[in-house]
Parts: sequence; C-alpha cells; structure tokens
Amino acid sequence: MSDTEGEQAPAESPATEQDSGTNWWVELRGLALMLLAVIGFHSLVAKPFYIPSISMMPNLLVGDRLVVSKYPYGWSWVSASFHVLPRSQTRILPRTPEYGDIVIVVPPNSDDDYIKRVVALPGDRISVVGGQIILNGKPVPQVSESPIDLPVDANQPCEPEEFPGLRFRAPDGKMYCELPVFRETLPNGATYRIIDHTAQPLDNYAQVTVPPGHVFLMGDNRDHSADSRAPIEEKGLGGPVPLSSVGGRAEFVTFSLDGSSSLNPLNWWNSLRPGRAWTRLRPMIAKPLPDPPSSVQAR
Repeated sequence: MSDTEGEQAPAESPATEQDSGTNWWVELRGLALMLLAVIGFHSLVAKPFYIPSISMMPNLLVGDRLVVSKYPYGWSWVSASFHVLPRSQTRILPRTPEYGDIVIVVPPNSDDDYIKRVVALPGDRISVVGGQIILNGKPVPQVSESPIDLPVDANQPCEPEEFPGLRFRAPDGKMYCELPVFRETLPNGATYRIIDHTAQPLDNYAQVTVPPGHVFLMGDNRDHSADSRAPIEEKGLGGPVPLSSVGGRAEFVTFSLDGSSSLNPLNWWNSLRPGRAWTRLRPMIAKPLPDPPSSVQAR
C-alpha cells in the first residue's frame, strides 16, 4: 500500500469574501430618489432663479441669483419643475398676491419664466398715462429720487441704444450708468424704486379691469420691460395674467455676478458684486399715502 493510500484530497475552502463589485441598481435607485427629492423641493417649496434681463432694474440686476418660494399663492401646473404639466386653471390652496410682490410668471405661448411686479389685483381698474399708473381712478404716487450710479460691467453695459446719454466716466476712472429713479407707492403702502427715463409706446395703456383670478404685472424698468402692457406678439404678457401661471414669489438675492467670471473657479470670487448678497426682495411697506397733489399726479 502506498503512503498516500486512504488519504483524501483537501476540500476547497468556502468563499469567505463577498463580491466587492458595485451594485449599480442600488446606486441608480439612490440617485433617482435624490433627484426626485430635489425636483419635489423645487416644485413645492423653493427654487433658485437667475436674472437674465434688465426689465427689473434697479431692484434686480442681470447676474443676480435669487431664491423663489413656490408656496405663497398655492400650486398649479406652473409649479412643477421644467413645466412638464399641461396648462390648466386648476390651483391647489390658492391665494392672491399682494400689491408690490415680485413674482415669477410664464407668459402665454411660451415656457420661459418672466419676473415682474404685481401692480393691480383682481377687480382693479388700471391704466397707464404718461408712464404713471392710474389705479381705480387714482394716480399711483411717483416721487423723484436722486439718480442711481450703477457700475458698468459685462452684465450691465449701459448700451447707448438703451440708455442714451446716461453712461459716464467718474473721477475714479470707472464707467457708470446714471439711472433716474422714482419711488412708487401702491395703495397698501408697498414702496419701491422704478426707472423711467424716456418716452416710449408702453408709457400709455388704455384702462382695463383685471378679471377674477388674474393680476396685472409690470417691470420696474418701465422703458425696457415686456410685461402686461405689451402684446403677446412682442413677447409681452398680453394684459392681465391668470394666477395659475404665477409660479412663486421672489424672496432674496443669494449672490450676484458682474459677468467677468470664466470656467476657472479661481476667478469667481473677483466677479462677485459687493453688497448684493442677501438683499431682501419683498417691498418695504410705508404708511399709505393720501391722494397725491396735482403736481405729483402729473409727475
């Protein structure tokens, strides 16, 4: 008999380590849940917004990043991120904005987001005469204030075609845009600054009555805003807009860029505009003014 007779071959040891490969199903499910949570938050609570135009100067500048709350007026088709829902008049927990609120609105025949200010509520009669709002037969007071000198930058070039004669070089060698401003005060005391520096067709608008469930919106830069005064064919809102198309209220600026930043993160800090971060966008509420004297009515 050989020395190895009767001996058994050693059994293979059971695997002691589990497969360390990535479970892609678990990873994808986690990413999908995170994406749904972000979309849900943006649709129901708040979302970031970027200012792409000069229509709300001087209160909002191109390059401002701000937070828009989605719940103040209830929810509708426009609340959903990317506007994936079909247009509808249905609103959940509907509420009406207040005079002076800055709101996000989607115009007819477009999926773009506009940002404008509420200047008339359901049932109001509104017209514009010589650039001044006439609300329910009374001129909305506009008091002249000292001009604002905004630094000229890539996001605010103060083009001569848009702001003729308003661009100048200061003693410090920098270019500025001198913007003439008025302080407008609505019936509830909401007060804010507007720009009106030239005569143009939207300075006059025939009286309309705002239907139920609608609001009338205007930009603070009255000479450069496609709002409720402008027809749809000119990319305006075409009159009062339904509240079902209002997607939220602007709350505050988080930060603002002057347009000089590039893809290199190292120079992002230098492109920040000082003094813009955390600017509150809800209008100040002043004591409601008495009927303005004739000199103020005529501006």
